[in-house]
Amino acid sequence: MTKTVQFSLLCLLSLFSAFATSAVPAATDSKLWYQQPATLWEEALPLGNGRLGAMVYGKPSDEIIQLNENTFWAGGPHNNLNTAALSSLPKIRSLIASGDYTASEALAAKSITSQGPQGMPYQSAGNLQLEFPVHTYYRNYYRDLDIANAVASTRYQVGEVIYSREVFTSLVDQVLVVKLTASKPGKLSFKAYLSHPAKAAFSKQNASTVLMQLQSADHEGIKGQVQLASLLQVQNSGGSLSQKDHQIQVENADSVVLLVSMATNFINYKDISGDALSSAQQYLAKAQQQFQQHQYEARKTAHSNFYKNYFDRVTLNLGKGEFSAEPTDRRIRLFTERHDPELASLYFQFGRYLLISSSQPGGQPANLQGLWNHRQDPPWDSKYTLNINAEMNYWPAEVTQLTELHQPFIQMIKELAVTGQQSAKTMYGAHGWMAHHNTDIWRITGGVDHSWGSWPTSNAWLRSTL
Repeated sequence: MTKTVQFSLLCLLSLFSAFATSAVPAATDSKLWYQQPATLWEEALPLGNGRLGAMVYGKPSDEIIQLNENTFWAGGPHNNLNTAALSSLPKIRSLIASGDYTASEALAAKSITSQGPQGMPYQSAGNLQLEFPVHTYYRNYYRDLDIANAVASTRYQVGEVIYSREVFTSLVDQVLVVKLTASKPGKLSFKAYLSHPAKAAFSKQNASTVLMQLQSADHEGIKGQVQLASLLQVQNSGGSLSQKDHQIQVENADSVVLLVSMATNFINYKDISGDALSSAQQYLAKAQQQFQQHQYEARKTAHSNFYKNYFDRVTLNLGKGEFSAEPTDRRIRLFTERHDPELASLYFQFGRYLLISSSQPGGQPANLQGLWNHRQDPPWDSKYTLNINAEMNYWPAEVTQLTELHQPFIQMIKELAVTGQQSAKTMYGAHGWMAHHNTDIWRITGGVDHSWGSWPTSNAWLRSTL
């Protein structure tokens, strides 16, 4: 069963791969840009380093940067096997043999599909919010996502001052980075804080750092056991800092760098004995040292160079059109009415960008929405649908020169080969391993959802990946 999601990782990419050549794409061909801020999550611009995800709205007066950490899922280690399966198999087979497919389907849905947990949902890690009360009225607005460098930018003018923001999820420093500047000194005044739709605990670490902590949700009888620690640190040049009610107030600064570090207690699908706060603190301390020693521009360049090692392997030239200088939303809206080949090549590269951003060696594979999710109850839980969608995410990996990014998906298959031994033996009385059509970060291998949950052969398809 296929599913439509906001950020499916372009199954069409394999069709274009024959035209790909090794070259560095021109910067003018690699930006998604807009003349207005996002009003919906689906309009925000995605950033990711495989572990951390961010969706940047680009709102002048009340900026929202929605956050994700790829191990922050509901529930905890478990498998969702239906022990009634083995004794029901003879009856199910008999009903199929007699042509009574309706009855066999009903029995399979009851005795093979889990009657308990149906898989755990991927959770939002909350938001970084910035409030600029006097920036309600602005002009000359511009925002973009530069997929050649993995940096999002916002620019607008209030009065005689031009305000600029750059955001990236550093692949080398493992933190979210936000740089705020103004064209005139002393003109940056705003509040910065972390928030979450669920109940969170906040505490002051020092004058420039605030901590948010929470635990993942309980779901379908499985207690939420993943702990998330998020640290926000503000580094100002000029002006002053103060903190009240876990919000950091910046007054009259020339420029500001914000660092957000996130981590959980997740070690692997069967081990959640890690220390979320200690890990987040280590990431932040290391990043803070790098930014102090090497300054912002050098660290941004280090991030982009790491990213470009993947991205610059392939370019796609479908020809030039006359619409490349138009905003991306207008080009998409009018695409069926005119010839815009550069938009098709941008779409191709955007797919590669999403895979680079949501699947890095050593981390979790891209899930149903890649890395990005703003809800506690995302569509289809944002899990791994093994009868098509997980495979679709990785079709571009080999054919567009992103071989290393296959590693998280292959590691998941190896882990399913362990948990799948339980379902093979308990549910089917078989040797080896098997998995049904869906799994999550806990590598469940029981059937989920409805009658299609009894489909028992995803392991054959997954095995062909190795």
